[in-house]
Amino acid sequence: MTSWQLVRLLAGTFILLSLALGIPGSPVFISQWWLAFTAFVGANLLQSAFTKWCMLETILRKLGAPLGN
Repeated sequence: MTSWQLVRLLAGTFILLSLALGIPGSPVFISQWWLAFTAFVGANLLQSAFTKWCMLETILRKLGAPLGN
């Protein structure tokens, strides 16, 4: 899997998990503060669309993930 595919996989996983942990009606609800993590991931996706730079992709590349086309 390439670095950009891993970024999208992890971002989607983080968003769904933090929603499950932050929505009061969820069976795995912990705290509404998990919704702040959802906002953080969304903000990072938004800034990476404008700047063409993503911290998670940089980290994944340093860990050995190949660059995607």
